[in-house]
Amino acid sequence: MKSIIPALLAIALLSSCKNESKPEPIIVNYPVTAKVDTVDTYFDTEVNDPYRWLEDDRSPETEAWVKEQNKTTFGYLENIPFRADLKNRLEKLWNYEKLGSPFKKGDYTYFYKNNGLQNQYVIYRAKKDEEPEVFLDPNTFSEDGTTSLAGLSFTKDGSLAAYLISESGSDWRKAIILDAINNEIVEDTLVDIKFSGLSWKGNEGFYYSSYDKPKGSELSAKTDQHKVYYHKLGTSQKDDKLIFGGTTAEKHRYIGAYVTEDNKYLLISASVSTSGNKLFIKDLEDPNGLLIPMVEDTDSDNYVIDNVGSKLYIETNRNAPNKKIVTVDAKNPEAKNWVDFIPETENVLSADFGGGYFFADYMVDAVSKIFQYDYNGKLIREVNLPGLGTASGFGGEKEDKEFYFSFTNYNTPGSTYKYDVESGTYELYWKPEIDFNPEDYTSEQVFYDSKDGTKIPMIITYKKGTQLNGKNPTILYAYGGFNVSLTPSFSIGNAVWMEQGGVYAVPNLRGGGEYGKKWHDAGIKTKKQNVFDDFIAAAEYLIANNYTSKEYLAIRGGSNGGLLVGATMTQRPDLMKVALPAVGVMDMLRYHTFTAGAGWAYDYGTAEDSDEMFQYLKGYSPVHNVKAGTSYPATLVTTGDHDDRVVPAHSFKFAAELQEKQVGTNPTLIRIETNAGHGAGTPVSKTIEQYADIFGFTLYNMGYTELPNKSVLKEFKE
Repeated sequence: MKSIIPALLAIALLSSCKNESKPEPIIVNYPVTAKVDTVDTYFDTEVNDPYRWLEDDRSPETEAWVKEQNKTTFGYLENIPFRADLKNRLEKLWNYEKLGSPFKKGDYTYFYKNNGLQNQYVIYRAKKDEEPEVFLDPNTFSEDGTTSLAGLSFTKDGSLAAYLISESGSDWRKAIILDAINNEIVEDTLVDIKFSGLSWKGNEGFYYSSYDKPKGSELSAKTDQHKVYYHKLGTSQKDDKLIFGGTTAEKHRYIGAYVTEDNKYLLISASVSTSGNKLFIKDLEDPNGLLIPMVEDTDSDNYVIDNVGSKLYIETNRNAPNKKIVTVDAKNPEAKNWVDFIPETENVLSADFGGGYFFADYMVDAVSKIFQYDYNGKLIREVNLPGLGTASGFGGEKEDKEFYFSFTNYNTPGSTYKYDVESGTYELYWKPEIDFNPEDYTSEQVFYDSKDGTKIPMIITYKKGTQLNGKNPTILYAYGGFNVSLTPSFSIGNAVWMEQGGVYAVPNLRGGGEYGKKWHDAGIKTKKQNVFDDFIAAAEYLIANNYTSKEYLAIRGGSNGGLLVGATMTQRPDLMKVALPAVGVMDMLRYHTFTAGAGWAYDYGTAEDSDEMFQYLKGYSPVHNVKAGTSYPATLVTTGDHDDRVVPAHSFKFAAELQEKQVGTNPTLIRIETNAGHGAGTPVSKTIEQYADIFGFTLYNMGYTELPNKSVLKEFKE
C-alpha cells in the first residue's frame, strides 16, 4: 500500500478582515489518500472501490490517515477568527440548570439533573419532604467523560436497579446491578449487551438482548442474529438462559423482551429489519408456559402497552397505517381475534398509560395533541397543552395520581409540568433559567410542493424582525427515513445559530413517520429519490421566498440524514454553499456488510437483491456519485472513530472521493472525533466544540469574517 503523504492544495479561506473584503486564498495541507485496486462485480457490472482499505479501522494505515485528516481539518478550523467566540457563547448559553421529569420508584422520586456544563446528567433521588441525594453520577464513570449512562431499569418495588453504560460511544453495553435502597453493587458486571433494554421479572432477574460479539474489528464485522437472554440474580452471566433467537434459519436482527407491569406476561418482539415485528407472549405464572405467537409476520409494528388481567392492550399499525389500539385475550392472542379499542384516525398515534388512563399522543402536522381515555375506551378529555410543539412523558404507573410531562418547541426551552390525572389540570413544575428569550423568535409552518406535487410541511424558525432579503445564513436540517418523526424541540446549539441571525428550517420529508406507514413507505427502496426531491424542494422554497440564497444556505443531517445530505449535494452541488453530513450512510452498495447494517434493508434494499435494486442504489450512493471536475459546496464531514452503528468507513471513503475530485476553492474536510460513537452520550464539552466548529465552518464559508451579532458575547445578564 502506498504511504499517506501530504500534498499542497490551494483552498480559498476567507481572510480575517471585514466581511466586505474579498476572500484571500491560503495554502492548506491536504493528505493524499492511497488508492488500491479493488473491484466488485454486481450482476455483471464491475464497481471500483479504491478506498476499501479504509474499512479496516484498526490498521496502522487507517489510523495514520485519520491522524493526518484531523491535523488538516483542525488546522483549517483554527484559522476561523470567531471560532473561540462561538465556543465561548455556546458555553455561556449552555451553562444553565437542566432538569428531567421526575418519576417514582418505591419510596423515592428520581430525576435527572445537569448543573450546566457537566458532561453527563446526574441521577438524584429523594424521599418525600427530604433533600435530594445523588444516586448515580455518570461523570465519575471515566476521567474523560466518554463513558455514559445508556439505560436504567428498576424493579416495580424500586428495591433493585440495573443500569447500562456505553464506553466511547459504542452500541455495546455493560450492565451493573444495584441494591437500589443501599446504592450498592450486588453482582459482577454483565458485558456485551447491544440494542437492548433491561426488563425485570419480579425481583428474581431480568431479560436483555445481544449478539455474539465478533472477534477482531467490531466495526467491519456483520452482526445478524439477535438473542434474548434471562439473567437470574446470583448466577454467572455464562449461565444466562437463552430465551429466544439464534435457533432458526430466519435472522432476527432486533429482538426485544419486556414484562408487563404486573409481572404476569413476558412479551417478545422479533424483527428482521427496522420496520415490522413478530410478537410472542408467555404466561410467567404458568411453570410450563410456552411462547405463543400473536403475530407471525413482520408486516406491521405491534407493541403491548398494558394489560388488565388477561386482557391485553396493543398499539399496532396492522391494517391501520396511522396506528390504533386493540384489545385481545391473552389466552387467544392471535391477530385474528383483535378488537378495536381506540380506532385509527387521520393522524398518527403514539400511546402510553398511567394513573389508570391511556394517553393518545397524535401528531398533527408534526405537532402534539394529547387525548385521555379510560380503560373502557371512553374519551375523557383533550389535554390543553401550553402551546404548539412537542409534549412527552404522559405516563406512569397505574396507581399514580399525578405524573410529569415536558413541553418544548424550536424556540422554547423544555419545561416540566405536573399533571393531575383526575382533573386534567397541570401546573408548571420547572422552567429553565436561560439567557435566551423565546419571545424574540418566531416559528412558522409552511407547506411546499415537492417535485411530484406532494405537499411537504416545514417549520422555519428565526429571530423576529429578520428581513427576507435572501442574505440570511440558513441551516436546512432533515432526516427522512426509518419512520422517524422530527417534531419541534429546543436546541441550545440552534439557539446560538439563531442569535447570529440564522434561520433554522426543518422539513418533514417522506420516509419519516409524521404521517404514518404510507408516508414512511413513500420514501424507501426504489422510492428513496422522493426523499431527496423533498429536501431539494425545501431548499428551493427557502430560496424562492427570500429566506436565504444559494450563497447563504447550508444543508445538514446525521446518520440517515447524513446520507440525505450526501445524496443531495452530489445531485445538486449548485444548490447550497455548505454541506454538513454527519455519521452518514455513504456507501449504499456495502452498508449491509457492516455491524447491524443488514437490518436497514427495509428502508434501503441491498445491492444483492436484484440488478434493478443494485442500479438504483448505485445511482444515488454518495460514495459512487462524486464526479471528477465538479465544484461541490464547502463540506465538513463529521464522524466518530468508534461509531459501530454507521461505521466511520462510510465517511472516510466519501471524504476521500471529495478530496480527490473536487475542483474550485471550496474546502472538503473531515472532522473525526476520537473515542466517540454515533452521537449518544457525547460529553457536553465535546458537543460544544463540535457545534463551534460546524457553525464556524458554515459562517466562514458563507463569507463572514466576524460574527454577525457580537453583542451576545457579553456575560450573562444580572
